[in-house]
Amino acid sequence: MSIISPAIKGFMRLRLSAIENFMHNPIDTQQQMFNHLIGSAQFTEYGKKYNFDRITSIADYKKYVPINDYDTLKPYIQRILEGEQNILWSSFISWFAKSSGTTSDKSKFIPISKESLDDNHYKGGKDVLTLYLKEFPESKMMSGKCLTIGGSHQINQLNADSFFGDLSAVMLQNMPLYAQIIRTPDLSIALMDEWEQKIEMMAHTTLQENVTYIAGVPTWTIVLIKRILEISGAKNLHEVWPDLELYIHGGVSFKPYRKQFETFIPSPNMHYYETYNASEGFFAAQDHTGADGMLLFLNHGIFYEFMPMEEYGKEHPQTIGLKDVELHKNYALVINTNCGLWRYIVGDTIQFTTLHPFRVKVTGRLKHFINAFGEEVIIDNTDQAIEEACKITGAVVNDYTAAPVYMTGDSNGAHEWIIEFENLPCPIDVFTTEMDKALQKINSDYEAKRHKDIALRMPIVHVMPKDGFKRWLKGKGKLGGQNKVPRLSNERHFLEEILPFTNAQ
Repeated sequence: MSIISPAIKGFMRLRLSAIENFMHNPIDTQQQMFNHLIGSAQFTEYGKKYNFDRITSIADYKKYVPINDYDTLKPYIQRILEGEQNILWSSFISWFAKSSGTTSDKSKFIPISKESLDDNHYKGGKDVLTLYLKEFPESKMMSGKCLTIGGSHQINQLNADSFFGDLSAVMLQNMPLYAQIIRTPDLSIALMDEWEQKIEMMAHTTLQENVTYIAGVPTWTIVLIKRILEISGAKNLHEVWPDLELYIHGGVSFKPYRKQFETFIPSPNMHYYETYNASEGFFAAQDHTGADGMLLFLNHGIFYEFMPMEEYGKEHPQTIGLKDVELHKNYALVINTNCGLWRYIVGDTIQFTTLHPFRVKVTGRLKHFINAFGEEVIIDNTDQAIEEACKITGAVVNDYTAAPVYMTGDSNGAHEWIIEFENLPCPIDVFTTEMDKALQKINSDYEAKRHKDIALRMPIVHVMPKDGFKRWLKGKGKLGGQNKVPRLSNERHFLEEILPFTNAQ
């Protein structure tokens, strides 16, 4: 490690000039990325169909190429799964990131090219560390190992040369040797399919390592930390890993989990960096601890478009580029990537928090909101309300979901919540009142509907027993990996499915 670490640090310093370049020249950088992507794919089947060779401007591109979601690109992706090449992207594709989540029983298979691994996913990971070392140049992080909670992979039976797994598994399987040396646990454990056994194996094996930083989704990282503390008998994680200094998180908002992590790792020298990455791409990351939002990665194999929310759902929706975006306005993220996702709606909603440089925050999902009564509540609102209620009451929340209760002849509507607490030191009605007050303060539309209970009465909150959401996920065959509880839904399907678990002991 003492030989490798200086070399890695040196490489990361070289990345700083590239990062600073796209921060200072964002529009030119994105134009260059657009030109590169169109040029690279002009002889693919998709490129020929939409005349990539005749496209001379971004305006031409928007004119010729339609907005896509997974379903519209699925016929092309299915052919790649079956072994055809040069369909959406020019280089050979044999790996696919399987993304299913909990919002659909259908699996998505996102093509992963060598370019998307090297110039997007791996580059994004390197740049997170680069940005951290820039802020903390005296860091000893590289003297130890990174604890990563990977997914699982298996051979795609449709074709002997095609493989799939969740994104973390695909990355682990293809990771260069030097990167394997600085991470833990062993690949055979990191890629296990059975999550409860995997957590047990990870807890026992990583106890013996010098872990200096952790990367993973908060929910499963907490499960692992609890098991490590049980096995070791330690009071906190610094007793196990004294040099631990950084947690890189993403996938869900960290706000409901921060208090738990600060309890597990009670040190002023512990730092937290948020990332925005998905199967489709590594989009952004925090560039320093006090940053408002995450730095948008502009030279990482992706050309971005931003769809104003009033355009979403139209037959021919319009998008804008970086030069036209506004602060604190919701946009649907549309991407064009070096794995062949063209004008692809990711499904996330984002807001720009700064324009110099361009920083963003994820505010929710296009299909994850509650607007049954015109209240327009998004995940960013509910995360903030939960955080505020926890701050006031001392509660600690593990996870939650919410959906509307529709109006009846003799009753107005409401929001119905299921919340799993790690700690609830007050009556549930006290927590509910504080959460409701915070949500009214954050969202004026919700406040208007709550005024004198005109449209919405007080929220209904059910307390989920410990590990209740985990049992629900396990019952759906979605335990572990990148699978998440759907936080908001505008209809009651998920809430009705989860409600029985609130009565389980």
